[in-house]
Amino acid sequence: MTEIDTSVPHSARIWNYWLGGKDNYPVDELAGDAYTAVFPGIVTIARSSRAFLGRSIRYLVEEAGVRQFLDVGTGLPTVDNTHEVAQRLAPESKIVYVDNDPLVLAHARALLTSTPEGATAYEDISLFEPEQILSAAAQTLDPDRPTALILSGILGHVADYEAARELVRRLLEGLPSGSFLSVNDGSRGTDPDYEQAQDAYNETGAVPYFLRPVDRIAAFFDGLELVDPGVVSVPLWRPDGPAPDPIGQHGGLGRKP
Repeated sequence: MTEIDTSVPHSARIWNYWLGGKDNYPVDELAGDAYTAVFPGIVTIARSSRAFLGRSIRYLVEEAGVRQFLDVGTGLPTVDNTHEVAQRLAPESKIVYVDNDPLVLAHARALLTSTPEGATAYEDISLFEPEQILSAAAQTLDPDRPTALILSGILGHVADYEAARELVRRLLEGLPSGSFLSVNDGSRGTDPDYEQAQDAYNETGAVPYFLRPVDRIAAFFDGLELVDPGVVSVPLWRPDGPAPDPIGQHGGLGRKP
């Protein structure tokens, strides 16, 4: 088994810390606190991203009738993971999680709980192997039934924008008509303080995460039918209450015709 280094901060554990999770170490808390000292709004971004994921899954289950989910770039389990939200609403839902981080793999057992009626699986595969992802997912999901492809906070790790678009295209190509794409990622053009903090973080030697202009995030949905209200700052996507202020995290949901 791959050794997990707890002497250096890790982006997945820092994100887990910001979400209020327990799967992190003092070194991650220090790094997370250093980031929040520069940009306190990062905690809001992390939690707003997770809340958007929950609302989009709720729409998919309750309004679109989706019962299959392919969550790529899963990250560490925290609260209201994809299978928990989906199976709470529709116990027969099936979920395949995909990541290739040894840290996530070590905690994957928390993602493999399931209702008796449904199923969950974890596949240790890189985002850069879309056909392998689809092949592995077909062992749990019915390839002929609509599936929701979830890419939450993962495409910013793909440095080359056109390569990121190609990965999305290849994943969607393997899913049937009526499937959905859910994307949310860090954006440029809303919060200069966030942009400055993230650019500085990327220069530390940590695994970089690139913020993108909103039109580039929207272009991931080219060829799909966008669900209202389209690609917006994530707190503004079908909020449960009064809409809060926009933040530098944009996302949306699109249906494959």
